Amino acid sequence: MNAVLAAVGIMLVMSLCRIHVVVALIIGALAGGLLGGLGMEATLAAFNKGLGAGATVALSYALLGAFAVAIGKSGLAHALADRILAMVGRQHSEKATASVKWLLIALLLAVSVASQNVLPIHIAFIPLLVPPLLYVLSKLQIDRRLIACVITFGLITPYMFLPVGFGNIFLNNILLANVTKAGVDVSGVNVTQAMLIPALGMVFGLLVAVLFSYRKKRVYNLAKISQTERNQVQYNPRTLAVAGLAVAVAFAVQLWLDSMIVGALLGFVVFTVSGVVRWREADDLFTEGMKMMAMIGFIMISAQGFAEVMTATGQVTSLVDSSVSLIGESRGLGALMMLVVGLLVTMGIGSSFSTVPIIAAIFVPLCLALGFSPMATVCIVGTAGALGDAGSPASDSTLGPTSGLNVDGQHHHIWDSVVPTFLHYNLPLLAFGWIAAMVL
Repeated sequence: MNAVLAAVGIMLVMSLCRIHVVVALIIGALAGGLLGGLGMEATLAAFNKGLGAGATVALSYALLGAFAVAIGKSGLAHALADRILAMVGRQHSEKATASVKWLLIALLLAVSVASQNVLPIHIAFIPLLVPPLLYVLSKLQIDRRLIACVITFGLITPYMFLPVGFGNIFLNNILLANVTKAGVDVSGVNVTQAMLIPALGMVFGLLVAVLFSYRKKRVYNLAKISQTERNQVQYNPRTLAVAGLAVAVAFAVQLWLDSMIVGALLGFVVFTVSGVVRWREADDLFTEGMKMMAMIGFIMISAQGFAEVMTATGQVTSLVDSSVSLIGESRGLGALMMLVVGLLVTMGIGSSFSTVPIIAAIFVPLCLALGFSPMATVCIVGTAGALGDAGSPASDSTLGPTSGLNVDGQHHHIWDSVVPTFLHYNLPLLAFGWIAAMVL
């Protein structure tokens, strides 16, 4: 059995059985390495090598957690939550309450989309904005699975469709560059046009989630949220002004130096120097914030180890070769198999940006052999890379929403983030990506 397929399968099944994702990733990596013929020593060596690649991301999330706790201390996000809660309290009709619900959903969607291009901070906004809004969301009985789908849509669709911010990196620097490197002239290809139909698949999935799957109310324990998010939060114009300055400093530094670590650290320093976070409390608050993001950090580190083992086995290529032998000369079957392989690879690695370079060198010659146009080739490789970002237990597109929605322990990463986003985005993306490959 193919080692990559087995490793991803083991990891997913264990995660669905509510075994911790870190444990599932480690066991999946060990199984994949052994099945791939690496042996225990080489498997562990590859896994350990990959751990270092995830350290920067993990430290970024840890410092971001500390910064988020300081934001909470200042009361900035809670002031927004209180304003919205007051709006809810003034509404005496079901229709008026629903308007507040849609306002919140639209706000989170807009911020998520903007985090990829207008202000490219990726998931940095989630632990700052979402936890203080949990009380309001739960007061309105909004299903958090819906919010996870909304945020994940905003994290993925812009980079796979709009060549701005992270989209410029994915579409131009990674996708087009690797397709060109593999032997296709893309000078006449409009990458936005090539990815339009797959992006519509994401829109379709979002509409299904919003209008059908999670439209019903869901009850959460408000006492738990009060204990974690609304206990003794005091704010005034000065603390709010300092918080605004800290956020501006953190984001400006991140954009300037391209370092979430330095940005979050300087933002925390602003809180400390201003006195909003007292000097004697700074150490405890910093530790509390790092604990809040520790799980995500360890998952990201483990995911990098898992990805390194999969690469070391060399069986990503054999997985593709096995698919090729089934395709024959059928373009329809060929497009479907390439998309499915992309889904499996990205589900294991957890990053679309890392998947494209791996699959492009193999998929592009196959697309040429099957007679796909340059635009269809770009679409197939881009969609195959994006597939699996939503719905992967190790993707920051699912880990990010969980970090904000589970601060009170009422949002399960696998069943409330991973499974909903997998069903609502990967399945439509498969269908719309296949249609695009056939018509372009």
